[in-house]
Amino acid sequence: MKLEKRINAFSKLGQQLPNAVRDPSHPLGHAAANAQHVNPWFTPENVLNAVDAIAYEWLQPIELESWIKAYPEKYFTPPTAKTVGVVMAGNIPLVGFHDFLCVLMAGHKINIKLSSKDGDLMGSVAKMLVAIEPAFADCIQITEGPIRDFDAVIATGSDSSVRYFDFYFRNYPSLIRGHRNGVALLSGNETDDELALLADDIFTYFGLGCRNVSKLIVPEGYNFNRLIGSMSRWKHLINHHRYANNYEYNRTILLMNQSPHLDAGFVLVVPNENIDAPVAMVNYQEYSGINSAIDYINVNDSKIQCVVTKTNIDHSRRVIFGDSQKPKLNDYSDGIDTIEFLGTLG
Repeated sequence: MKLEKRINAFSKLGQQLPNAVRDPSHPLGHAAANAQHVNPWFTPENVLNAVDAIAYEWLQPIELESWIKAYPEKYFTPPTAKTVGVVMAGNIPLVGFHDFLCVLMAGHKINIKLSSKDGDLMGSVAKMLVAIEPAFADCIQITEGPIRDFDAVIATGSDSSVRYFDFYFRNYPSLIRGHRNGVALLSGNETDDELALLADDIFTYFGLGCRNVSKLIVPEGYNFNRLIGSMSRWKHLINHHRYANNYEYNRTILLMNQSPHLDAGFVLVVPNENIDAPVAMVNYQEYSGINSAIDYINVNDSKIQCVVTKTNIDHSRRVIFGDSQKPKLNDYSDGIDTIEFLGTLG
């Protein structure tokens, strides 16, 4: 299949997705309505947010063409199509779509191992693509059990899963990603609007995405009052039973241990050196000078997916407030270029 046909097919998919996911009679709309029963974190709001981001941020013709033009043409016209096994995570809706797009756009075949938490979202999207361009039918396989018969692999999971992936896929070309989070570097001079956008970076998808901010790096003596005020429009999350259970559990542990923390009634802001934080909790750490903050980020770079800040720091995955969950097509997870990896398969 020519590259132009692949671009056109994904562009048409982008046109159809927003309406399909909102139509209860459409298979994707049905999958979206059922998703929360399979995975309580996949609320209708979160599914719509994920689908719209894919359609409007990635699958616009100008975005696809600009992304592809940045690479040699040979990366999208392999002499022989390889089968790439893709082990997808299930932390947020359609989290594996970018790998799906990359593999097929690069002219390869994909063998997908879905997370049990995904429901039928990815499967429904794949069927939509095949309906648009039937030539994709022979390029897409979805596997319920362990993936087999592949030439290379892309796998995403927890840090414990990574050790398993490293062993299991040791004899194959592989791109393996572990657990990361976003961090926010604050100066203390952020506007109320910027803090409101930061709240979006923290709470979208309940904070479960690898790009969600779980750690705040703040100047010594930082006053959290304005930030907590900006977070308040997300207080409805406490009405979600799983989120509320996490909040109550973590709050109880902090109180029992007499650990210092700020309690906003739906989120706990805790002084903690860790980057990763449980659901309903945000860690923070103070810095005495901007250089010490930058040093901390550099030392912990392997645990960081993106740095949200308006401070002018030199970091390849720096994003502005409100954009942590709006990655561009070339904002690759872990900073590893998926198209470059696929381009080496020949």
